[in-house]
Amino acid sequence: MHLFGLTGGIASGKSTVARRFASRGVPVIDADAVAREVVLPGTEGLAEIRATFGDAVFLADGTLDRRALAAIVFSDEGKRRRLNAILHPRIGARTAERAAELAAKGEALVCYEAALLVENGLVEAFRPLVVVAAPSEMQVERAVARDGGTPADALARIAAQTSLADKTKIADFVITNDADLGALERAADDVLDRVCERVGVARPSRGKGAG
Repeated sequence: MHLFGLTGGIASGKSTVARRFASRGVPVIDADAVAREVVLPGTEGLAEIRATFGDAVFLADGTLDRRALAAIVFSDEGKRRRLNAILHPRIGARTAERAAELAAKGEALVCYEAALLVENGLVEAFRPLVVVAAPSEMQVERAVARDGGTPADALARIAAQTSLADKTKIADFVITNDADLGALERAADDVLDRVCERVGVARPSRGKGAG
């Protein structure tokens, strides 16, 4: 089984590309979904977050208030590092388990989708690397529309990540998301075909309605 990487910036369209890959039969391990899994109620991860950040980042039902936590860590580098120290080892372990499960099922190609793949120094473990890039003004506009925050909030989150310009420099393939959904999906299809060629696996069918 070959595991390749997919990343991008805040609101760059990475998740849309991941869904397109999945629609063509490529399993996707979503680091964000894994991150939510490792802080479910009753987990050690959630208990450590409470011990580190206090009750202010919890909702009344005892679940994590992700928006409150994000507001704290995206404005304080030290606190962001503390959160990453809690999450990343647990995310890594669960990701390895999920990859092993997919390998046991005979999957030939799996996509690992992670916003912080570059920041966490994981690039070489997930080659070829696909980066989804979008103009910064579009990132801000989409982030505000999606998350309900302010442009300043979006800019702070963008600044907390490695720039898209730097990510594209180390990418094997770049998908530019600056047009409509159809254009993005066609670009995703083309890149997935090239990934398959690169790693020597059969191209999955584009299916009905694919470009």
